[in-house]
Amino acid sequence: MRKNKYILAVITAFLFIILCACAENNEPSDPSSDSLPQVENSDGNNDTNEPAVQGVMSGEVVITFDYEKQSGTASNQFAIWIEDMDGNYINTVYATQWTANGGYKDRPDSIAMWVKKSDISSMPDYYVDAVAGATPKTSGSQSYTWNLKDINGNTVQPGEYKFFVEGTLRWKNYVLYSGVITIGDTPVTVTADAAYNYEASDNQPALSNDSPDNAMITAVTANFTPVIGN
Repeated sequence: MRKNKYILAVITAFLFIILCACAENNEPSDPSSDSLPQVENSDGNNDTNEPAVQGVMSGEVVITFDYEKQSGTASNQFAIWIEDMDGNYINTVYATQWTANGGYKDRPDSIAMWVKKSDISSMPDYYVDAVAGATPKTSGSQSYTWNLKDINGNTVQPGEYKFFVEGTLRWKNYVLYSGVITIGDTPVTVTADAAYNYEASDNQPALSNDSPDNAMITAVTANFTPVIGN
């Protein structure tokens, strides 16, 4: 009889252990646990619910030309600016300081196209200071960089953009270089086309194709270099 009670006690204890183990396995998991399962993407990477970082396009456009400093007055003024393909003003890369700081009021012929297109007369002082620079003191190659920003400081979208270099050769006589540069993921170099305007004024007769003043700005090119990164 005592032997049977001992066997029954062993069986009861064994059953109790099994029941406890089952109950523990069925206990609901803690949703705040650090060991939450991760969903695997088709490429084998774990999904952390963060958006994938895509390559961001950036870079710069460098506009260069040969500059020959002219003697006398009413010359040596130039400006570089960007427009979209519809002719909307994007930003000024550079403008000679004398004109940008108000010289256009005393001499309306000084880089007149840029003055009108940029509406520089209504721009705040900080913008004028940012785009204006001293007229080069000596002849030589000049280089100016567009950082792909518009007038509001926003990076432009990839696509085609017009670039312009206007130079006041002498009084009403001027040259306008223009070209189209493609902003994308491929390096591009473009040679600008020149259009000369010869016009007489009260101060001087019209220039001509043979005038030495035409050498003030020559060989204008624009080079876009993309930077691809995360």
